[in-house]
Amino acid sequence: MSKPRRIFISATGQNAGKTTFSIGLIAALLKRFKNIGFIKPIGQRYLMEQGFKVDEDSVLIDKIFGLRSALSIKDLSPIAVERGFTEKYIESSSNKNDYAKDILNSFKRVGEGKDLVIIEGTGHAGVGSVFDLSNATVAKLLRSKVILLAPGGVGRPIDEVMLNKALFDKEGVKLAGVVVNKVLPSKFGRIKGYIKMGFKKKALPVLGVMPYQKRLDLPTMREIYEEVKIKLLCGEKYLENTVDKILIGAMEVKDALKYIVDNSLIITPSDRMDMISAMIDVQRGKIKKNCKIAGLVLSGGMEPPARIIALLEEHRIPTLLSEGDTYSIAAKIHSIKVKIKPEDKNKIDIIIKMVNRYVDMDRIVENIGG
Repeated sequence: MSKPRRIFISATGQNAGKTTFSIGLIAALLKRFKNIGFIKPIGQRYLMEQGFKVDEDSVLIDKIFGLRSALSIKDLSPIAVERGFTEKYIESSSNKNDYAKDILNSFKRVGEGKDLVIIEGTGHAGVGSVFDLSNATVAKLLRSKVILLAPGGVGRPIDEVMLNKALFDKEGVKLAGVVVNKVLPSKFGRIKGYIKMGFKKKALPVLGVMPYQKRLDLPTMREIYEEVKIKLLCGEKYLENTVDKILIGAMEVKDALKYIVDNSLIITPSDRMDMISAMIDVQRGKIKKNCKIAGLVLSGGMEPPARIIALLEEHRIPTLLSEGDTYSIAAKIHSIKVKIKPEDKNKIDIIIKMVNRYVDMDRIVENIGG
């Protein structure tokens, strides 16, 4: 049986969009290849899944596409970097080859009977060097060509790609090409032209240039609920509401109403019955037309009266209750790193359409070779 083709997805840094790109890439390539596998050899953010520590991106891909068939979920994420992992590795010399073997064994199982395997890296080319398994080293281990993602801009993506390329070159790993992501829509045409000219001078193929999609960076009420870990008061059915704007309702109601737009999240003290009632009226269309509240977060830990909670539920306003003060809970919400979840159907649809439109799949298939 022939060995599967393979693509290693790396990036020039964090939050470049590797998982986003992987989702769109798999969806597009499933139209060309019957059997596709996925593996993230080293994961730094993991969940407990079926009794194993599994990288959250592997769980996401598994739930969206169901590629693993009868495989153990652990094969999609053989190494989970938990707290203290690096320190233990540095202190010990007895397990330096075990992790590479684990990756190879999982890859063998993932790739069996597959036409193509997508391999998602972690961060830039050098991430993992501290335990001898950098992205460049793992790409070499799995004999894969690399697609390198870089953030939007003109000089920055070229500088960062060339820096990362040096590490891949050192390991003898070839780049299949570059994808530049999160280019501001207002500058898209101009930047795309300069990116292609700049990388042409470096003899690197540009496989795609993708615009920044603000909606992908907007949290849902469910994400706020799960990440901040505060009490759900009501509106569980409406936690998929997307939050376009976050407002602190600490001013007079008449002043606050000036700033409220569609899909606003209002953070307000739990004893502000005037503000809570006003938000219900906004939702009902009594104060502002064509304006819906994404949700409420109440600080201070005091539950509103039962009749108010009933009205919030009736008018589809998911409401969370925090014991902390307004400022602290607002800071926690603002610090959330938005990640795609299996429930984010609209976001996944945006990703698939974006990659299909802006990435040259023919060239990717050609460049990864047999």
